[in-house]
Amino acid sequence: MNHQTVDFLSSVEPFDMLPEKEIATAAQSLSHAGFPADRTLFVQNKSYLNHIYIVSSGKLEKFILEEESKKLCENLREKSIYGGLSVLFNKSISIRTVRTLEESKLYLLPKEHFLDICARYPEFIQHFARDFCSHMLQAPYQALITGSMDDEKQASPTAFLNLKLRDVFSREFASCSEYTSIKEAAALMRDNKKSAVVTMNALDQSVGLLTDNDLRSKVVSRNYPVHNPVKEIASRPLITLSQDSQVFEAIILMMKHNVKHLVITDDWDNVLGIATEQDLLLAQGRSPVYLMREIQMAQTLEELKHRQLQVPGMIKSLLDSGARAGHLNRIITEISDAILKKIAAWATEEMGPAPARFAFMILGSEGRREQTLKTDQDNAIVYDDVEQGREKEVREYFLELGDRICTRLDEVGFSFCNFGVMARNPKWCQPLSQWKTYFWDWIHQVEPEDLLHSSIFFDFRLGYGDKRMVSDLRQYLAASLGKWKGFFRHFAENALYFKPPLDFFGNLVLKNTKEKKNCLDIKQPMQLLVDFTRLYALKYFIAETNTLDRLERLRQQGALSGQDFDELSHAYGFMMLLRLSHQARMIVDEGKPPDNLIQPRMLTYIDRQSLKEAFKRIRTAQGKMRMELTQDIGIS
Repeated sequence: MNHQTVDFLSSVEPFDMLPEKEIATAAQSLSHAGFPADRTLFVQNKSYLNHIYIVSSGKLEKFILEEESKKLCENLREKSIYGGLSVLFNKSISIRTVRTLEESKLYLLPKEHFLDICARYPEFIQHFARDFCSHMLQAPYQALITGSMDDEKQASPTAFLNLKLRDVFSREFASCSEYTSIKEAAALMRDNKKSAVVTMNALDQSVGLLTDNDLRSKVVSRNYPVHNPVKEIASRPLITLSQDSQVFEAIILMMKHNVKHLVITDDWDNVLGIATEQDLLLAQGRSPVYLMREIQMAQTLEELKHRQLQVPGMIKSLLDSGARAGHLNRIITEISDAILKKIAAWATEEMGPAPARFAFMILGSEGRREQTLKTDQDNAIVYDDVEQGREKEVREYFLELGDRICTRLDEVGFSFCNFGVMARNPKWCQPLSQWKTYFWDWIHQVEPEDLLHSSIFFDFRLGYGDKRMVSDLRQYLAASLGKWKGFFRHFAENALYFKPPLDFFGNLVLKNTKEKKNCLDIKQPMQLLVDFTRLYALKYFIAETNTLDRLERLRQQGALSGQDFDELSHAYGFMMLLRLSHQARMIVDEGKPPDNLIQPRMLTYIDRQSLKEAFKRIRTAQGKMRMELTQDIGIS
């Protein structure tokens, strides 16, 4: 760890209020970048920020451009921070234009790390909230938030601040008499899992609010008698806001009174619920929990299709709210799994009990829990071998089951696989003995290219059915690999054949397609990292199929150094985030089918540099694989 970086970060507000261990962890996540003078780094309402930027040296200016004149023009010097307000309050879209006035160097903290700190340290996020509140009193900021600027700016991703409070606050709240003891009120908060309780007078009118902060600052720290009535410490008068008020009004009111809770009322001042600081921050995204519940309650295929159509919009909202790529993959996968389970349950109920144990297996990206917004079906069925005379009957049942499930998945929105890798294909609906034969043949293939089309099957997991079938197959795979190490050589040669799209000088290699010019297929370099990780996972008998989980297990087993793990996981996470953002914009903003073709000219300078760095990390990983092949280390 660079102690100079830790010392520097320790002197930057508000990082200086964090524990030493937290600062050290943040310092490890920092990267460094230099920029020449007179370079525009971000453009207001256009540039998407993936990092928080801390000035290490140099001088920059930030401003809002209004009618070709600069408003709120301020300089950024050493230890200045940019990006916090944009990430927290403007869906990671730059609020201002930022330009270097002289040669400058910046530290870059990943947005995910910044949001993680905000979630765990209220005083840290309050620093940015207070700054936001102070700027909200200035006309250009008010124009930006309320949408009174030109039409183009009105379409910018600031809409969540204009949401009505009725759409974001919790309508379930706890209340008690103001003569209830402090101890009983605290127990009420605990039992109801609430961070506040409304106190009521003898006329059943709401008069005060007791919060978890009141308990800490007024009771615990002062050893205040807990049997005294709660009215002695509850905050009064109530700070209220109408349910028809907007989110940004609530943020201002919270900052003005330095509180984290607001009581939400109707037109007659009746208490409807409580809005918390967390509610307002989460207002930027739609709830996947709600969508999952709707899927589980669905009764028809049409309902499932409708819910599946909501996924891109939800993912885009979560992206704008700063969600991590790995978390988004898991959300998409959980939703897909829920839809599959629903369809499979309907199909088996229609056909009657299965004549043998079986498992509907999920393969490929969904098998790795890395599904994006552009995906087709990759699945198969494995079932128990049965006695002679029953083979035809059993086979026909599972082929029919596979056809029903795959057809309905296609109707819901998961298109058929172009290569026919589906459970409705007789080749991929087989008894366990035949699947063992498949894997034996793949492992012993002579030519590396023979593995190209079979690699998808090494990322299998259970989708529906008996998990023991999948476990049996995985145990057989592990045992077979242990007996034939030549597989790793062939697999590695295949993985080394393809290269990241970088030329000798480290520039991006672009191509033209019918749809787009000067683009690159982001899926291809990601696949290289998937192949690398899969190879080592198989070598070290790691059961996980997810790429990031495999990397973590490899680190734990000593197959990867901590630095290699950090670099590869960050590279994969960045590329996945770029891929999901691109697909979400195509579907939601442009109304087009999603693809994986990224045009670097549409990215910020920072993102282009980050993309190059990600490709370099992949090239380094391939070098590691090549070295082990050359030196015959562990792969014979």
